[in-house]
Amino acid sequence: MNEQDKLQDLLAHLKDEHRDLDDAISALSQRAVPDMIQIQRLKKRKLVVRDEIARTESNLLPDIIA
Repeated sequence: MNEQDKLQDLLAHLKDEHRDLDDAISALSQRAVPDMIQIQRLKKRKLVVRDEIARTESNLLPDIIA
């Protein structure tokens, strides 16, 4: 497995995690008494995952020399 394949696998995993976090946040928000602390933790983790996705996508794209 080469570096590109590893990055593609990592990217797929991160996107799945981001989607799962979004679903969890949505489910917690719809409760009668939402756990705001847990929601904030999940939102922070979601932001970290989003940054990791951006970094991984950047690593997958070749550098363009202008």
